[in-house]
Amino acid sequence: MLIAGLLSWITSRWSSQAGKWISLVAVVIDFIIVANLWVRNRGSLSGNADWLINYKVAWIPNFGISFHVALDGLSSLMLVLTFFLGILAVLCSWSEIKEKAGFFYFNLLWTLGGICGVFVAMDLFLFYFFWEVMLIPMYFLIALWGDTNRRYASYKFFIFTQAGGLLMLVAILALYFIHGQQTGNYSYDYFDLLNTSLQPTTARWIMLGFLIAFAIKLPVVPLHNWLPDAHSEAPTAGSLILAGLLLKTGAYAIIRFVLTLFPEASAEIAWWAMLFGVIGIIYGAFLAFAQTDLKRLIAYTSVSHMGFVIFGIFAFREMAMQGVVMQMLTHGISTGALFVLAGMLKERLHTRDMNKMGGLWTSMSAMGGVAIVFTMASLGLPALGNFVAEFLILMSAFSVNSTLTVLATLGLVFSAIYSLRMLQKVFLGEPTAAGHFKDLNAREWIVMAAFTVSIIVLGLYPQPVLQTVKGVIQQLVMK
Repeated sequence: MLIAGLLSWITSRWSSQAGKWISLVAVVIDFIIVANLWVRNRGSLSGNADWLINYKVAWIPNFGISFHVALDGLSSLMLVLTFFLGILAVLCSWSEIKEKAGFFYFNLLWTLGGICGVFVAMDLFLFYFFWEVMLIPMYFLIALWGDTNRRYASYKFFIFTQAGGLLMLVAILALYFIHGQQTGNYSYDYFDLLNTSLQPTTARWIMLGFLIAFAIKLPVVPLHNWLPDAHSEAPTAGSLILAGLLLKTGAYAIIRFVLTLFPEASAEIAWWAMLFGVIGIIYGAFLAFAQTDLKRLIAYTSVSHMGFVIFGIFAFREMAMQGVVMQMLTHGISTGALFVLAGMLKERLHTRDMNKMGGLWTSMSAMGGVAIVFTMASLGLPALGNFVAEFLILMSAFSVNSTLTVLATLGLVFSAIYSLRMLQKVFLGEPTAAGHFKDLNAREWIVMAAFTVSIIVLGLYPQPVLQTVKGVIQQLVMK
């Protein structure tokens, strides 16, 4: 992925088309490899917490740093999602990016490479390295190819995420030195650090360092402020990667590192974490309803939907955690599709203001039909993937805290209100934009068909996903 990014940048000097084709071929090959690996080993992963791949080699041995990557059921699913959305990100940029295309695809592929690294790194120094690798190219994607306020949005994105990253680095170093003093073995390796004995107060502070960094990326209210600006100003592919993948790195890291390294400290703050999840669900829904900018509206729906993720994680129930994994996958697909639709509308209408839209069904009925599918998915309609995710989370969390679960359920009502309002203002009513606009072309049909098939399959047959992560989740819940 990283090599393909460099090739895309270098070859663009001689051919304006080379960069996009190299990027597409690279991501398709990676998707085929990972999907084939998952399909062939799905049976062995089912109900099994063992590692499918566990590769370790010394990198900087004097400091206890190794190149340690591993793959289990959870990380394999996240890699499949990464490359699936990566293919669609390249395709939806095909005609949108006209300037510095080679450098654009370089940044896109390096962002995807950093995300992949986050999902497989088992050395905390290596994890931090990949965490930073995905930050810088995403900054350039927003700053160079974004909309009118792209500089402001990119600075805000960088400051928030970099501040969280530095806090995480301090927490990693604290854990590293404590483990070294206890054992005489200074190591960043995840499996070594699992055996670190921490005083309750120390564990609480180090855990908060990790949790705040991951909560910024998720994001959890009130650390969400960077998200609407970054989403609304980013190019279409940037918004797709942000919503579909970058937010999921925060959720993945909480599951992989916070819950396992600090089980007691995590349990102590579970009620507060669930409360902030509920606040995010309701607050994000209210702000989504208040928006007139289409992309900002979709961005605030992410805040609301990610509230379900933090709510389900800290319920500490197997079914809720399965719902969280489903939410990570289905939100990436459904919200990613809505951002791609918003990009298509922006390309045709040259505006994101919903007050300047309306009545578009007449000239763009195919796009309107696709918009209905993903609007229904966003509000949790049965037979679509989001319904399975939110149902599992709410049903399981009810036995943990019925009051907070009832409040979280209100988010489903509010999501129906803002989703239907969005659909009505854009595609229904009297036309407000003059002219006849082109409907979906062949490339856009391919992109939206891939989104549609995947969200329906996850809604009707989620069992492969649930079985793949069952062993990992059971191991987490038992801690």
